Amino acid sequence: MRWLGWLGLGVAVGLGAFLVGFRWRESGPQEIQTDDLRKLQLIIELVEKYYYRPITQEELVRKAIEGLFRGLDPHSFYIPKEVQQQEEAEMSGGFEGIGIEFQIVDDTIQVVAPIAGGPSELLGIQSGDRIIEVDDKVVAGKGITNQDVIRLLRGKKGTKVKVKILRPGEPQPLDFEIIRDRIPIHAVAFAGKVGELGYIQLNRFSENSHDELRAALRSLKEAGVRGILLDLRRNPGGYLHMAQRIADEFLSEGKKVVYTQGRVPESNTSYVATSYYNTYEKGPLIILIGPGSASASEIVAGAVQDWDRGLIVGQRSFGKGVVQTQRYLPDSSAVRITFSRYFTPSGRCIQKPFEGLSAEEYERELEERMKRGEFLDEARIPLPDSLKYHTASGRVVYGGGGIIPDIFLPLDTTDRITPCAQSAQRKNLYLLSARAYLDKHPDLKSRYKSAEDFARRFQVEADLWELFTRMAKEKGLDCAWQADSVRRDVEWFLRAFVGKLTFGEEAQTRVQMERDKQLKVALRLLPAAEELEQTGRLTRERYKSLLSEK
Repeated sequence: MRWLGWLGLGVAVGLGAFLVGFRWRESGPQEIQTDDLRKLQLIIELVEKYYYRPITQEELVRKAIEGLFRGLDPHSFYIPKEVQQQEEAEMSGGFEGIGIEFQIVDDTIQVVAPIAGGPSELLGIQSGDRIIEVDDKVVAGKGITNQDVIRLLRGKKGTKVKVKILRPGEPQPLDFEIIRDRIPIHAVAFAGKVGELGYIQLNRFSENSHDELRAALRSLKEAGVRGILLDLRRNPGGYLHMAQRIADEFLSEGKKVVYTQGRVPESNTSYVATSYYNTYEKGPLIILIGPGSASASEIVAGAVQDWDRGLIVGQRSFGKGVVQTQRYLPDSSAVRITFSRYFTPSGRCIQKPFEGLSAEEYERELEERMKRGEFLDEARIPLPDSLKYHTASGRVVYGGGGIIPDIFLPLDTTDRITPCAQSAQRKNLYLLSARAYLDKHPDLKSRYKSAEDFARRFQVEADLWELFTRMAKEKGLDCAWQADSVRRDVEWFLRAFVGKLTFGEEAQTRVQMERDKQLKVALRLLPAAEELEQTGRLTRERYKSLLSEK
């Protein structure tokens, strides 16, 4: 999402974008003396002097900058220093700290899970541990906030922090001295064999995304999968060069991945597949997309679709087809400026319209799709003849508003979570119940061979159910927990949280897959992907027959 190349939606809507970064030279930007600029300076001085309440020059300058960008396009904006620093940590693939996932429960820091490979895991800190002191200062029962926890526990690599922990089953508190380290934030949220396919959830195009995807592809090939299903439904974008490399893994040498065009020379670029990135150039490929797939996700899906390399299934993607350059200011804040459009190999620009729209109107476009029924009926997707293009084999595809899938998968409205189950989720009851259950069953993990085995065999038994209903009563939740639909939802959540605390994210994801109807349908399309792999083309009638098979 930077330049590097930045593809994405931005801070207000989500992550993703093409970025190019540099800092101003020592001499600063070229000074422009005009009456208009002097007028702006005078206005700032007058407001600072005469406004009815005190207001700083820094605040006025920030408001002026933000107002300037509001008059441009939805993807150009100013990034304050503190926001920029946080985003850099996330997009670089990690941050520095002790490496735990935490929640504040009953005014106490509770370890949800140590991050794999981090310093806390290496020292033996466990899921369920309660942190009561940090550097000899009591933090439990002090009204601590998430920001307080981050401030206390994050820090530079190599620095030390002491924590005192209460652990269920231990009679005395445990003391740890943790040496902070770099903590990875993984782009691949899940990679594993599901049926005959290798299933990969890629949630961002950060600095480590290509390495993680390549490792996942190699592992799945060694496991003997018949094809790959790449899930980009929750991927709002990332760095341009990461999109290029990931698409390159699926395309043979010499095939164009994407090209960009803008007003200044450095904005005009073209990316072509190489012989180096070739982990999965052959084999059935399915890419699952939706409205949450933007920018870099759309580059990968568009390149695969234009070359008839794989099946694109799901719903129409977001529709971000512009590129931002990121420029750093002297105080480490930054501006992100749209400086080019990108095009898929067939020549499509998939940017949805934004001219004449306010930022609020632009962001409501997805709501408009829902209102006109597009999430349920592919016939409601606009298909303008003026934006018609063709793939390598001659199939018709469209530009102007996202990637339209080869196979439309409607939103599942028949399997919604019941309000009672949602209320329990908001009260954090599933995590609390799962933690209490594991305190009573410390040997649970030894009963299962793997996360996959856990997801397949673990069921909610009477003691876990009684724990949950008792906690719900203590929290004041009065619901018909025994109703079939409510109990089904609650047991599903409990299985997912017990799995997360026992085997990590893989077990939780495998349980969640059970109610992912789009994923289930996509898995049935392996024969269609195989035919496309072998022939280079496949008719929509064939797709429909596969979807209707029992």
